[in-house]
Amino acid sequence: MRSRYSFFHRLLDLIAPSACFCCGRRLAQQERFICVACQRHLPYTNHHLTPDDNEMVRLLWLRIPVNNAAALYRHMPHAQSARIIYDIKYHHQPELARYMGQLMAQTFLHNSFFSSVTAIVPIPLTQQRQRTRGYNQSLLIAEGIAQVTQLPLQPTWIERTAFSKSQTHLSHAERAENVEDAFCSNTHDDLTKQHILLVDDVITTGATICAAAKALMRAGATQFSVATLCFAKV
Repeated sequence: MRSRYSFFHRLLDLIAPSACFCCGRRLAQQERFICVACQRHLPYTNHHLTPDDNEMVRLLWLRIPVNNAAALYRHMPHAQSARIIYDIKYHHQPELARYMGQLMAQTFLHNSFFSSVTAIVPIPLTQQRQRTRGYNQSLLIAEGIAQVTQLPLQPTWIERTAFSKSQTHLSHAERAENVEDAFCSNTHDDLTKQHILLVDDVITTGATICAAAKALMRAGATQFSVATLCFAKV
């Protein structure tokens, strides 16, 4: 059975070869989505090496009770990491999103990033935006993390109740105001003893993450960590 499976995938690769999402080069048989060469040169943050004291966790200090925070890559216009985000959001690549979640988890497992986390909560989209995109990329990234860590995924603990305009061209204050009341928690679970890992695709000012955390805090949550695919400075 294994040899037939391998033969089928080799044949499929000959008919429709997979290409690296970053450079477009044909992937080797053992590569998935991103070639080894591009993986080596992507702009890693290395936040996971000091998860309790880095630029991302300091962004959230005094705003929410955060233990650890890390992004896998730096988000820079026209960089390969930006292309990954763009393909996930606008080119319907759900499997790429799950793979990036798996890659994040495998990287963040070092330094005990997930050691006390008890649940994973992805940042939700509005129903309108999810219908347009076809999926919530943060949920798919969170699914990839859950597959590696075996931590429970709790996407229903938080809901997006307001449609906010894009955060892209807003100032720090405008971003915070834009998402201030965008989330609510509708769970009846006891969150007081939970250490919640919030997952999103990109963090810039932290306004969305903090708004989501505060909605969960109103339901009793007291402890958070944050994992995102990219960190974008403004």
